Amino acid sequence: MAEDTSSRVSRRRFLLGSGTATALALAGCTSQQAAQPDSTTAADLEVDDGTPTQAGATTAGTPTPTATPADSGPLTADGSSTVFPIANQGSRLWNGNPPATDEEYWGPSQFDIQTDEHLADYFASMYGFEPTGERSTPVFRVTVALSHSGTGVKSVSEGRTDIGNSSAPVADELPEASEETLQKFENHVVGVDGQPIVVSRDIYDAGVTQITKEQLKQIYTGEITSWAAVGGPDKTIRAIGRAEGSGTDTAFRANLYGDPDAQISPDVRKGKNQQVKSLVANSDNAIAYLALAFVDEAGAVPPIGLKVGETVYEYGKNLGSKEYPLSRDLHMYTWDGTSMQEAAFINMLLSEFGQERCVAANNYFTLPPERREAQREKLPDQV
Repeated sequence: MAEDTSSRVSRRRFLLGSGTATALALAGCTSQQAAQPDSTTAADLEVDDGTPTQAGATTAGTPTPTATPADSGPLTADGSSTVFPIANQGSRLWNGNPPATDEEYWGPSQFDIQTDEHLADYFASMYGFEPTGERSTPVFRVTVALSHSGTGVKSVSEGRTDIGNSSAPVADELPEASEETLQKFENHVVGVDGQPIVVSRDIYDAGVTQITKEQLKQIYTGEITSWAAVGGPDKTIRAIGRAEGSGTDTAFRANLYGDPDAQISPDVRKGKNQQVKSLVANSDNAIAYLALAFVDEAGAVPPIGLKVGETVYEYGKNLGSKEYPLSRDLHMYTWDGTSMQEAAFINMLLSEFGQERCVAANNYFTLPPERREAQREKLPDQV
């Protein structure tokens, strides 16, 4: 489905023409993070090095900007720690650009894809990029930074990054933004998170394996302060929340209380899912809300059921249900349309390959085929 991309092309040209120094500064900052480890975990914080790119899309009667290796620097993403595992795994696979014969990391025939091209080459060539045909040498690299959903959507709107990762809708993250501003965000949903409730192992072993929705709401408003009130031991509840501005916190308040600005009073807030998980694991009286990728079912951060009416929503059973009150979409936002470069990477994540290797592999729910196709229709026409 074609879209008006004239303003986006102007933005890309501006980013190119505004100075190589800006690009190098961005690359320098991101390259200071840790190098890629041999295996991906949700706590990985690596970002690859590179320089910026020109990219664009086409509409009827509008010339398509040429996408060539010489112009192709990194595609940058920043934001949500919840979306990070998906984007990070995608970047690792993309940057590795494995050949079609590498079934561990690519193997297109496993996904009914008929190609002998390298991984990134295959998806990039759909949008006019010239394949390199070399492992670890994609036509452009993808760099992923880690912060918060609010940071991600702001950075993409300000032209500091190409993709803003968010685990909450942009309207909830930027409540003061005008409708005109909100309409410039292009929303690409790449997966779904069930956001389970977790407790310290001591609390779970003491018999608290489920609570009601009302009890959860009262715990986070401070109306319930003892585990004894919900069938547990005589211990004070330590309610852990995410930092304000994180998509996980925004979604929790919006979904549970019906208001992204609902007043809650957790005992402590942490900025990232990784920090929350660690705090719960090292406590004997904690409760928290976490992204699915960070749950430790058999370890120190077990999930508990949430009873809503007559239905109990449990990890591994029905957290993907639309009726589960803490279910939320995982977003990758682009600004003022979607460039060819952005489209190539997002299209990979929306493919059956990307959904299995980047979404399901991180314990999130994949999009059903009809929903994936609806998301793909938002991308520029392939060339």
